[in-house]
Amino acid sequence: MTARVRDGLRQEVLDANLTIPQVGLATLTWGNVSGVDRQAGVFVIKPSGVPYEDLALDHLVTVRLSDGKVVDGDLRPSTDTETHRCLYLAFPSIGGVTHTHSTHAVAFAQARRDIPVLGTTHADTFNGPVPCTPDLTADQCAKDYEYNTGRVIVDLLESDDRRAAEVPAALVANHGPFTWGASARKSLEHAIICEAVAEMAIQTLALSPAAPPPPHLLARHYTRKHGPDAYYGNPAPEPAA
Repeated sequence: MTARVRDGLRQEVLDANLTIPQVGLATLTWGNVSGVDRQAGVFVIKPSGVPYEDLALDHLVTVRLSDGKVVDGDLRPSTDTETHRCLYLAFPSIGGVTHTHSTHAVAFAQARRDIPVLGTTHADTFNGPVPCTPDLTADQCAKDYEYNTGRVIVDLLESDDRRAAEVPAALVANHGPFTWGASARKSLEHAIICEAVAEMAIQTLALSPAAPPPPHLLARHYTRKHGPDAYYGNPAPEPAA
């Protein structure tokens, strides 16, 4: 019996997970996406270690937000489940979380460096650098490691939900990127963008030390897509009568 979640959530989470290898964000099974139903108090996430080519709707695992207990599913959830749960509990605006080991974003994480804002492509989505956490301590690794992985992100953002919404990504030092958004699909979109801007940054820094672009240019690009004065895109078409 499938735990009741809002219509379409399980399919959205499945589709987002299946997209990870299609867009080159994962090797083998290195990635996962979840989506939350806050009214039901649960989130749906990929099972641990299941190859993407075998992944089906019935494999998804539903986890209780309050305590991390599995409430539906026959498989173990992703080993990163507690990190997802920590982010959901800390940031009420988040509707989905994506974690990958995409090459260029991981390179910044392994170098323990923020992804800097070097142009308007970055500023279209991220209102500032994609930050990298400090190293986890020995105690944080010894107990509740996955939850503490989320905690170092939350601490890095000072539990600020607005900050999390403006820069919906972070790098865990020596590990890799976590991204989030209003939905599972949006969190995946941010993972795709995070990897793209990381690659652009590496190539730019290889050519030149790269002075930061003018702040007014970056602000214009961010506010074209975000906030009350945004004007990018078009409204969704009205459904046919």
